[in-house]
Amino acid sequence: MRSVGTILFLVVLATLVATGARRWRIPAPSLLVVAGLAVALLPGAPEIHVTPELIGLVVLPPLLYASAEEMSWRELRAVWKPVSILAVGLVLASAAVVGYVASVLTPLSWQMALVLGAVLASTDPVAVTALGRRLALPPRVQVMVQAESLFNDATSLVLFRVAVSVAVASSAVSWGSATGEFALLAGGGTLIGAAVAGVVVLIRRRTQDPVLETVVALVTPYAAYVLAETAHTSGVTSVVVAGVVMGGSGVRLTSARIRLQLHAVYGTVVFLLESVVFSLIGLSLPGLIRELGDENRRWPLYALALACTLIAVRVLWVFPLSALLQRKGGRERTDWRVPAVLSWAGTRGVMPLAAALSIPVAAADGTPLAQRPLVLVLTSSVVVVTLVVQGFTLAPVVRRSGIALEPDHTEREETGARLSLAEAGLRRLDELSGLEAAPEAVLERLRRSLHARRDHAQDRLGDDDGAHESADQVYRQLRRDLIDKEAAELQRLYDDHRISDTTRRRLQRSLDLEEARLSDL
Repeated sequence: MRSVGTILFLVVLATLVATGARRWRIPAPSLLVVAGLAVALLPGAPEIHVTPELIGLVVLPPLLYASAEEMSWRELRAVWKPVSILAVGLVLASAAVVGYVASVLTPLSWQMALVLGAVLASTDPVAVTALGRRLALPPRVQVMVQAESLFNDATSLVLFRVAVSVAVASSAVSWGSATGEFALLAGGGTLIGAAVAGVVVLIRRRTQDPVLETVVALVTPYAAYVLAETAHTSGVTSVVVAGVVMGGSGVRLTSARIRLQLHAVYGTVVFLLESVVFSLIGLSLPGLIRELGDENRRWPLYALALACTLIAVRVLWVFPLSALLQRKGGRERTDWRVPAVLSWAGTRGVMPLAAALSIPVAAADGTPLAQRPLVLVLTSSVVVVTLVVQGFTLAPVVRRSGIALEPDHTEREETGARLSLAEAGLRRLDELSGLEAAPEAVLERLRRSLHARRDHAQDRLGDDDGAHESADQVYRQLRRDLIDKEAAELQRLYDDHRISDTTRRRLQRSLDLEEARLSDL
């Protein structure tokens, strides 16, 4: 019962803090970490130990899958070169520099310092996606930040396995075998993820049941992860590939009703898992600190030095790379705004913590790895530092850079697209009218609806922003008032036993969908 109570407490805490973060317009991951740390420091707070199975098997797959589904194939193809350099080159550089600094400044042996460097080398896709979701970044920049965090796992995982084998078995490093393992992890994960996505596509094309579709969508990331891990390849890469493939084809597989349901279900799952996992990062840190010996009292200075090292390496890598790519592209004057945002978006989060927790407790000869607690504390501390410092300041950096999309730009793009959609519908109606494929009364009814949508879009594009915004506000307010009256009448009909409960639910759902659509106008 205590474990059940702890889980309920985590869900309630995470939900309250995440809701407050949305209301106060501050990054939820950063606030959740701070809240978890504050609760853990209270007298009588339960000591929480996070297991690698909880992070790796329960939390990571759906969060990675949801993040990968959001990526655009078109934008991903446009940025694959810089993403590849960041996902391989920057990870190797970060691991080497952090490992060296840790071996010099901390009591860690060079073997365990190498393990720590590999753990902290890659950015975290869950944290990056959660932080970037609330920023109005240009699509190409958003995809670059997100794709780097999703695809650098194979590099860091190979480094981590090599480093752990050196620390645990004191074996020599074979770069040939490391290269082969990288190919196995990345290539095998890619093939399994693509195969799982292909099977899911075949299944979803043959079912129109919303419940079955939802179950298949929820099981997909876990299937991709478990199958890949069972085959000793990268489960994370498999989930990411499956998510990218399904994100590009999901619209063509299902009906509008099922897509709305899947969006609502997955939104709830992602919200709960993100909220709980970032709270756990803060809650687990004090318990890890208590396991340290007296010789590691200077761990806060070590953690701060390592966090600064990670940020410095990223800045020194991203800025020259950006200048080189811009010069190759023919730009005479280098634009430093995008590299500034990319440099500051390299937060760490769930992935490094999961890797650190999977470090063996004992070496191959059975002797305990005495420095494992320090690696866990430093990993968790660096994660907290980057989430708090970079998380709280990323939005101001984006605003100061001037690359954030203005609301007017996004609104005009959306309105222009709505106008094109309405005109496409009108052209189709003209074709049907010429073929006499439907009664003219039906066609005219549809034509009036499309004309209203087209005229509304034209008004928004041509009129003064303040004028059409005010008119839209009045329209939404009046329509909501009418929907309230219709809902009250629907309830009266049900109370008077003039309609069945099934009819009441169907009509109420129709009103709910119309009211939800008002927020998109």
